[in-house]
Amino acid sequence: MSGRANSIIIVGGGASGVVLAAHLLKSPNSDLRVTLVEKRPHFGQGIAYSTLLSAHVLNVSAAGMSAYADDPGNFWRWLLERGLATQNQAPVYAPRSVYARYLGELLDELEARELKTGRLRLIREESLSITPTASGVEVALANGTSVVAHLAVLATGHEEEPAQGHAIRMGSEADTALAPDSSVMVLGTGLSMVDAFLALEQRGHRGNIVAVSRRGLLPSPHRKGNPIKLDVADIPLGTQLSYFVGWFRKLIKENQKAGVDWRDVVDGLRPFNQKIWQNWPSSAKRRFVEHTKAWWDIHRHRMAPEVYARVTQAVQSGRIRLGAGRVIDIARGAEFTVKVQSRHTQRLETFDVARIYDCSGIVRDISTSSNSVVRSLVDRGLARPDPLRIGLDVSANCEIIASDGTVSAKILAVGPLTRGTFFEIDAIPDIRVQCARLSKRLLG
Repeated sequence: MSGRANSIIIVGGGASGVVLAAHLLKSPNSDLRVTLVEKRPHFGQGIAYSTLLSAHVLNVSAAGMSAYADDPGNFWRWLLERGLATQNQAPVYAPRSVYARYLGELLDELEARELKTGRLRLIREESLSITPTASGVEVALANGTSVVAHLAVLATGHEEEPAQGHAIRMGSEADTALAPDSSVMVLGTGLSMVDAFLALEQRGHRGNIVAVSRRGLLPSPHRKGNPIKLDVADIPLGTQLSYFVGWFRKLIKENQKAGVDWRDVVDGLRPFNQKIWQNWPSSAKRRFVEHTKAWWDIHRHRMAPEVYARVTQAVQSGRIRLGAGRVIDIARGAEFTVKVQSRHTQRLETFDVARIYDCSGIVRDISTSSNSVVRSLVDRGLARPDPLRIGLDVSANCEIIASDGTVSAKILAVGPLTRGTFFEIDAIPDIRVQCARLSKRLLG
């Protein structure tokens, strides 16, 4: 692409899209044109950062949440400059609404800086489809217009599967006022369940909460520490999952004997997570997703300490009841009667609840995505699900792979959509590195 006017459309103006735009616009190329398209009223929010509840805080400390891969302290300085944190507070887990403000101001600064150059264009509209053309791509918008460029990058971020059956999503239109003392059930026991609990508390809800997932596991808390130093040569790449898990458990035990917290071992592995995933055979990846991922998630994706304290207090007091099992029947009457089969004993237990919240996580099959652009690409064979169907199939260079195996030079993707190839690509510290690398490859 070098040597000609570069025009790039970023489809999705949430966190991933804004971070990619910021990295692209670091280029001195005066011919660069970046168009950011977002259907929500505000850029930089998406699902993750659109919450207004002060209790919904980041799951990564401020020191790790800079939008820029080459300036890791950017967000922390932003907090300090606005009096939203002090030096002696670290680590700080800022409200997600504050992070949305940070991304919004970052984009405002870029827009003001590029006002005269015309290198940045913001479009508040839904994207419907991307079509390759002889000279690039055309993105059709819901208002009947379209925009063209040399290439398009999908940055649509996290997408939650529509709630199934009688369950509803927290914060959706169906999430109407609830009697304060009513009992509720939450499907899922991970970070989304934690968000639901905090939202209910902030609304003044006092009733019991039954949280059910296959294993009933609660995410662990963060603690201040220092990740261990590992070399890629230390890591058994390309092995079967059982061997790798055995090696990793042994590594943790050895470090714990030396007084090292297990978190420092997990965090020491982080720089190599994508390489580990990409070197596993497909059988190991599938077994990991089906059997090991739940255990990995509670250790890798942790809660802020103050949030963990609130949740564990609720568990200890009986306000939250964690269950390992599966829902086998839901009957609707004045309330919902839910039958849950225990994972360990196979015993059936019945719960009467006023509401069921679906906090079961990400979409399980990307081909059923509710995103118009993603569905359009898959339906037309311009894209295909990755082998595990947890994202779109993309190359190591983020290029979309069509149903016939053709690698596209015109349609790319970043962020959670690429988890099938990169796995650990849901959080800002990983997304910003991906965006920095892609920007460098596209623009030099």
